[in-house]
Amino acid sequence: MAGSVWPIIVSTIIFVGTYAGILSERFHRTLVVIVGAIAMIALGTWLSFYEPAQAIEAIDTNTIALLFGMMVFVGLFRETGLFEYLAIRSAKLARGRPWVLFVYLGVATTVVSMVLDNVTTVILMIPVTMSLADILGIPVIPFLLGEVMMSNIGGVATLIGDPPNILIGSAAGLSFTDFMTHLAPIVLITWFAVMAILLLFFRKALTQRPRNIEKLLAMNARSAITDLKTARKLLIILGATILLFFLHETFAIESGTVALIGASAALLLIWPDPRRALAEVHWDVLIFFIGLFVIVGGLEAAGLLNMLARVVASLTSHGMVFASLAILWASALMSALVDNVPFTIAMLPILAGIEAHGASVGPLWWALALGVGFGGNATPVGATANVIAISWSEKSGTPISSGAWIRRGLPTTLAACTIASVLDILAIRVGLF
Repeated sequence: MAGSVWPIIVSTIIFVGTYAGILSERFHRTLVVIVGAIAMIALGTWLSFYEPAQAIEAIDTNTIALLFGMMVFVGLFRETGLFEYLAIRSAKLARGRPWVLFVYLGVATTVVSMVLDNVTTVILMIPVTMSLADILGIPVIPFLLGEVMMSNIGGVATLIGDPPNILIGSAAGLSFTDFMTHLAPIVLITWFAVMAILLLFFRKALTQRPRNIEKLLAMNARSAITDLKTARKLLIILGATILLFFLHETFAIESGTVALIGASAALLLIWPDPRRALAEVHWDVLIFFIGLFVIVGGLEAAGLLNMLARVVASLTSHGMVFASLAILWASALMSALVDNVPFTIAMLPILAGIEAHGASVGPLWWALALGVGFGGNATPVGATANVIAISWSEKSGTPISSGAWIRRGLPTTLAACTIASVLDILAIRVGLF
């Protein structure tokens, strides 16, 4: 089938059909992705462009390991009452005012996302938020959406905040300081704009007085901790795990391995009931991502992602500003539709090749990082953290629908990318990029 267009046509049809099935919400997203993944492997094998071995290689085991390890941590912490303690302290600090809580949690999520990857951040923040909403009797959806979107934005600011940034930094030889000096100012300005938009979207829910504020102010936060000894042990292990997240490149181990090491240490030290320890592992989410990686791997094997990447990169002939904006917006679009890691991987050799021929592509690296980072907020499947939040919302009994996400995510993404575009042009004009 060499040179045939059928692999691209078939893989695109499968992807579009799977995506439509997810957004329709007529069937559970995990079931839709399983069917799509099986179809991609079966037809890929038949057309000789995607073998089962390639599908296995397409699975990002680092992401799966990271998700599993941090979910185990959450399950262990939940048994101690620590999340309820943090929720009560946070609510008291804000005097029970929802909009103040929204801003506080947004700030905390953004800052943590700058030093941890956004998936880990969201997995740690969401249980606290769920407990907080339960105590105050307020809607949890605005908080979940706000935290995930702020996490995706905050992760763009640093080398380690988002997986695509690590890939870009490695390919382009960019340091932690390079990311902070070039992208953190853009992220900061974008953060204020997105926070204002979200406060406007959720103004009705965030300006209502909580039902249980008197009860909240009278609560003793310390009494919420049911197992202080175990909580202390877990905090020590979590602290060591976070430290190892910072040093994982030094030891040449992946972040997913770090999460598994931390979870294993916690399990060995506490030795809990396995069923209770694994109760917070969202197996459907893990299977969803495995299937999604297989489907996107089919697109890559068919040559579609490389074809799109080359089209975008060819725009450099129209000038650096035009090329930079094209990569930013194309990356945002692709990140909203497929996982941003495969598209980033497809773009890296192309930009590196342009640089090897003597062209200065510095602005294009930053445009790629901004696009894949901000674009993830647009749709429910645009970023791993989004799916985590939706899965948690389903457990709470108030699921976030695809329509509800897109109505908030698309405008915030457009605003973020517009601001990034203006600042990108300005930086190129004055020579900062």
